[in-house]
Amino acid sequence: MIKVNENFLKLKSSYLFSEIAKRVKKFQEQNPNVSIIKMGIGDVTLPLPPACIKAMHCAIDEMADTSTFKGYGPEQGYLFLREKIAKFDFQKNNIDIEPDEIFISDGAKCDTGNFQELFSQTIKVAVPDPVYPVYVDTNVMAGRTGEFKNGQYKNLFYLSSTKQNNYLPDLPNQKVDLIYLCFPNNPTGATIDRNTLQKWVDFALENKALILFDAAYEAFIQEPNIPHSIFEIPNAKKVAVEFRSFSKTAGFTGTRCAFTVVPKECVAYTENGKPVSLHSLWLRRQSTKFNGVSYPVQRAAEAVYSPEGKTEVKQNITYYLNNAKLIKNTIQNLGFHCVGGENSPYIWIECKQNSWDFFDFLLEKAGIVCTPGEGFGKCGEGYIRLSAFNSKENVEEAMQRIKNIL
Repeated sequence: MIKVNENFLKLKSSYLFSEIAKRVKKFQEQNPNVSIIKMGIGDVTLPLPPACIKAMHCAIDEMADTSTFKGYGPEQGYLFLREKIAKFDFQKNNIDIEPDEIFISDGAKCDTGNFQELFSQTIKVAVPDPVYPVYVDTNVMAGRTGEFKNGQYKNLFYLSSTKQNNYLPDLPNQKVDLIYLCFPNNPTGATIDRNTLQKWVDFALENKALILFDAAYEAFIQEPNIPHSIFEIPNAKKVAVEFRSFSKTAGFTGTRCAFTVVPKECVAYTENGKPVSLHSLWLRRQSTKFNGVSYPVQRAAEAVYSPEGKTEVKQNITYYLNNAKLIKNTIQNLGFHCVGGENSPYIWIECKQNSWDFFDFLLEKAGIVCTPGEGFGKCGEGYIRLSAFNSKENVEEAMQRIKNIL
């Protein structure tokens, strides 16, 4: 008899964004003449930068020629891309990361979800609340979380991010082994300064814990006191792994390219306390389960670091941040508390009622799709997230519709 992994049965009934899609589809079928503006899922709307398109075309031409054709690439990624990442994202900022500490992948979602495979089922996991659902769900699948009751999983330690603590969670008051942090935060848009991030690194050092640091939105950081990488913090290379993506930076949501940085000095431990290189384990895992990102896509990602690419990416980021500013100003002028928007494409809004009810209200009365905060965790109840990933015209129209109904 073939048996299922019963941990999957502990998952909440629907993935957040699947539930949103289902509700939007039903509304659209019942109201075919309503023009819906989607400000929920954080998908980009601007096309790929021209430099990336040009590089991808050239790479595709190479694939059409026997003398330049590429077959299987290295699972860790082509060196030409890893060298550019190491130089421009880290070494240029006085962070000592080498190309062979960088692993190219098809998405930060995949990597943040897969990295937990390296660890024992018995570890204690700390997750933010509200939280990007992938952090939680993949640990549910692995059997670490226990049952779901009263809005939370029994065996997880939740790092509450609330209005009272400025959406920056406090350090755990007990020993934990694996800590997920995301800054700029998804979904709240909150950021963390160097001094506060140093406290998390110190906690991990003291407790022999590991931080999985999701920096997928670092390109939106505008303020100089906000770190772009956890590796700006002394000793972080001993206790942290960092995830980054070209999805929101350069519009690769449909093209798929990201990378994970696993320093060679970063370790986990056996049951007997023997240190084990996480770099070696992740390399072994990727070599077994992953065949790499396609050559044309990696060439397109490399072009992000060209002079033209840097300019074009900066223009796109500015475009989205201008949208975010408009959203935040409109919402605040309507008397709602919100956070995010300055260093993040997301605005986290206190909606003063059940988040799914407010989702339905915006959809039905204004044809606007938001993301209900409850879908991100218990602390998300009473909030919604609006995304700045849209056209300026759509954002202006959406804000006018909101003003008309509030």
